[in-house]
Amino acid sequence: MSEDFFQGYKGEALELLKKYQVRVWGQAEIETTRGNFKGTVLPRAENDDDKHIVLKIITGYNVGIDTRTVTSMKETGYKKANYQIPEKEFPVTPGLPQLKLFGTGGTIASRLDYRTGAVIPAFTPGELYGAVPELADICNLTTEKLFAVFSENMGPEQYKKLAVSIGEEIEKGVDGIVIGHGTDTLSHTAAALTFMVQNSPVPIVLVGSQRSSDRPSSDAALNLMHAMTAAGHGDIAETMVCMFGPTSDEYGFLHRGTRVRKMHSSYRSTFRTVGDIPLATVTRKGVEPIKQDYNPRRKDKNVKIMPYFEEKVTIQYYYPNMQPDVIDALVDAGYKGIIIAGTGLGHINKPLYPAIERAHKAGVHMYMTVQTLWGYTHMFVYDTGRDLMAKGIIPAANMLPETAYIKLGWALGQTNDPDEVKKIMLTPINDEITEREPYNGYLIYQGGVKEVDDFVRKVHK
Repeated sequence: MSEDFFQGYKGEALELLKKYQVRVWGQAEIETTRGNFKGTVLPRAENDDDKHIVLKIITGYNVGIDTRTVTSMKETGYKKANYQIPEKEFPVTPGLPQLKLFGTGGTIASRLDYRTGAVIPAFTPGELYGAVPELADICNLTTEKLFAVFSENMGPEQYKKLAVSIGEEIEKGVDGIVIGHGTDTLSHTAAALTFMVQNSPVPIVLVGSQRSSDRPSSDAALNLMHAMTAAGHGDIAETMVCMFGPTSDEYGFLHRGTRVRKMHSSYRSTFRTVGDIPLATVTRKGVEPIKQDYNPRRKDKNVKIMPYFEEKVTIQYYYPNMQPDVIDALVDAGYKGIIIAGTGLGHINKPLYPAIERAHKAGVHMYMTVQTLWGYTHMFVYDTGRDLMAKGIIPAANMLPETAYIKLGWALGQTNDPDEVKKIMLTPINDEITEREPYNGYLIYQGGVKEVDDFVRKVHK
């Protein structure tokens, strides 16, 4: 057989395919010492090993079969697959809202390039329509790819460009903004846009997917439909994150951009509002507010764009036996702001005190948050907290550590005056600091307890 039939395979895997005359894209039955498998043989990525054959089984999932376990293989059919997303012209429907989708590199709709193993995003209106045709019933859509980066590479440069671009679209009269974004740092960008884009008359909705579109359990299409519904038809004109509510596909949540956090590495329902309740639920039928104190949609085009950020800001997560040279190194490196995620009500150990004093003397702005995530810094309760405040650390109420980091960078991008920075930091813009946490804003229950298991069986799995 020609080498063209064995795309990406090499070494032991290639020899095994040749031995049994099984081709890439061939339907195969493979017997192994660990069981028998049926499916389509997929190409390998160029940099993959030579000890596995990849099979797409009937469920749509891919499995890697160790060549050392294979006892026999048989090709039962052959049909080369085309994983290119069909592109169709996105229709324009009078009366539907006009939305703008900004792309940052997140794979909200995608196909998989099996040659390289890379997920290739579908992004043009035509590609999105081909992948998720239901979007045409929700909105009229234009798209713009601002960046092509993984979410861990999003930062101040991208935040500022996004803010300016959003302002330009609002001035043009767009009815809503959707931002496709990787999930890992989605909450950081949401916080940044909350501070940089103020008084928006239209919804600004960040959306991602936990599982790429080639997987049967992908949340990409539904998240995108929910985000477009919230941006085009919802009344909440704030910066929000739109992702799955429960693990099922019943509804999505809209989370306020300053109080949201990714809480699980792989669950589709990974995003949670922390210290409060979500803003709303959203389905393809519309948005149902949960909170009533939100900024409503307006018909004007007035928006305040404040694209500022000082990059020499960091979060320092406190841990037992933390050494003072950690703080000294940050000062020596020229850092202007430090967010500390302290223990309990906002504590760190006494050996750090001299380093904190040196940092304060050097003009470093230091704010205390709590690594518990839920709850407030209360630095008046114990001597430790009082001592730290006397040495220059300012409690940041119930701001999440990541939100405080973003806000301090944004504040220092505007001024280095300690009093002005403090005023900016401690003046809430959109619930990054709240007067109190609602009784149901902290719900973390453990499985195994009868009443919890009964509730989960009755309501959601």
